[in-house]
Amino acid sequence: MTKTLTITSPDDFHVHLRDDVLMASVVPYTAKQFKRALVMPNLKVPITTVDQAIQYESRIKKALTDDSHFQPLMTLYLTDKTSLDEIKKIPEHKQIVGIKYYPAGATTNSDSGVKNIDNRYDVFELMEKLDVPLLLHGEVVDPAIDIFDREKVFIDQHLLKLHKTFPNLRIVLEHITTKDAADFILSSSKKVAATITPQHLLLKSTKENACGCAGIFSAASAIELYAAVFDELNVLDKLEGFTSFYGADFYGLERNKSSINLIKEDWIIPEKITVGDEAIIPLYAGRKISWQLI
Repeated sequence: MTKTLTITSPDDFHVHLRDDVLMASVVPYTAKQFKRALVMPNLKVPITTVDQAIQYESRIKKALTDDSHFQPLMTLYLTDKTSLDEIKKIPEHKQIVGIKYYPAGATTNSDSGVKNIDNRYDVFELMEKLDVPLLLHGEVVDPAIDIFDREKVFIDQHLLKLHKTFPNLRIVLEHITTKDAADFILSSSKKVAATITPQHLLLKSTKENACGCAGIFSAASAIELYAAVFDELNVLDKLEGFTSFYGADFYGLERNKSSINLIKEDWIIPEKITVGDEAIIPLYAGRKISWQLI
């Protein structure tokens, strides 16, 4: 008998859409899979102000079909120059739901990031007061620290102190990669949460690799990949909470009213996705997975 699964429409609380032609080419994949998505602000020209975020949201919506019900949720990119006055504008705009922290030089388009997190405690104090979530790229950039220890060192050196200083500040540790990070989240208060990507669920055993890239395109099959992992671990009953409830609850958003249907049926992820004159290689390209979005 064919196995099917119906769950509340899911949300993606960590997505990179980039901009212009690339954004217009990839956002339909996210819109097909998810009802809402929290869009990261690290473009070539970072989204550092409320006005920029609203303009970016408009460009995203223009790339969608008229009948799309997809809702982008926006973030601002924290810099050493971000003003408190800019932070104060955020509660007036419901579509802007957080501030993203990047350590300067840590990842793609992070040159404008914060050089010393301790110097932005004025921002964090105001964010706590206004109940604006802080989204952390949790990594130290000290070249003396082994790359595979940088998440744990960030937690030990910065996050523990940050959470203790601002216990009511909602904090998200983004795309966690280690058991240390998972243990920290589980031992912390309900004000602290984390996101985890399909690749970090699927590829933990091959994390240590001579060739590592900062990003992986999983949007074309993300919900199916999550379903396959949860099924393999015999916790498929927890998929709906993970994809559809806990993120919305943490951000104070209403849970989605619609639903999606998945079927347990093998299919092959495409070898490539064409974007203009270029090709994007999706996660698990050419490989068979066992769940499919109907």
